Amino acid sequence: MRVRRSLFSASLVVLAAAVAGCASTPATPASADADDARSGYPLTLDNCGFDLSVAGPPQRIVAIKSSTIELLLSLGVGDRIVAQAFSDGPLPDALRDDAKGIETLSEKVPSQEATLALEPDMVFAGWESNLTAEGAGDRAALAELGVASYVSPAACTGDGYAPAPLTFDSVFDSISEAGRIFDAEEAAADLVEEQRDQLAALTPDDRSLTAVWYSSGRDTPFVGAGTGAPQMIMSAAGLKNIFGDVGDSWTSASWEAVAAQDPDVIVLVDSAWNTAESKIELLRSNPLTQQLTAVRDARFLVVDFPATEAGVRNVSAVASLIDQLASS
Repeated sequence: MRVRRSLFSASLVVLAAAVAGCASTPATPASADADDARSGYPLTLDNCGFDLSVAGPPQRIVAIKSSTIELLLSLGVGDRIVAQAFSDGPLPDALRDDAKGIETLSEKVPSQEATLALEPDMVFAGWESNLTAEGAGDRAALAELGVASYVSPAACTGDGYAPAPLTFDSVFDSISEAGRIFDAEEAAADLVEEQRDQLAALTPDDRSLTAVWYSSGRDTPFVGAGTGAPQMIMSAAGLKNIFGDVGDSWTSASWEAVAAQDPDVIVLVDSAWNTAESKIELLRSNPLTQQLTAVRDARFLVVDFPATEAGVRNVSAVASLIDQLASS
């Protein structure tokens, strides 16, 4: 799906006339009017080190990654999504009806040609790496065409931008910020209040169990480290992350390091391309890991991939882990 940088220059010439607000900055959605000034627009903010300016509520949004798609649907602005891309898995049951009719632009990162052909006024990306000349479009180049771009704050990579460690407060702050950008402040406030109440009502497991968050990898396991969503979720559930002292969101570890600490439970990330069942089979067949206490006793916890990144599913992931621990 990705294309060479040279195609981007050509696509800009062909598509510039079709894109709303061509050669204008800030991006100006088609519906922006005088009322926007009374509702907090124009809005300017620093997003991952990029100066984002939005003249009015975005009306034609390309959403990349499950975290962005689910947030927009939860804020009640799914009708403004002209296409979704790079979904990490099925939507929660509560959001599926709201997503009916939304086009899937690409199973992976869409090309800038395909993105611009939809004439969006906003590209909302789950990762900074989604917004490159080889992906959905370089941010500065998109802005020159009148297309705003926004990255989930928890996915920022530059110094001073990525939350370290990620906390539920920072997740809730990102929901509130999205509410301001997409003219859904009341819905965002309600969502944050609901999730705060849900989180406060949870009782973490009190056994001080140790855990490893096994995301992917066979010979070299890719695991949850000490500053990202895995650490935040495990800690809220009452689990002690054996790699919690690593100053990163995720890290490449070794089976020897896992075996040395022999965690009480193993959290398995479940995805269509790397299922929890396939991970269990690997753990049971590997001579080193088959002797782990958690493997021998089948003490496995499962988290859906879309819940493993900062977003609206994090609180429910904590609740799920607590429920699974109670029955383990």
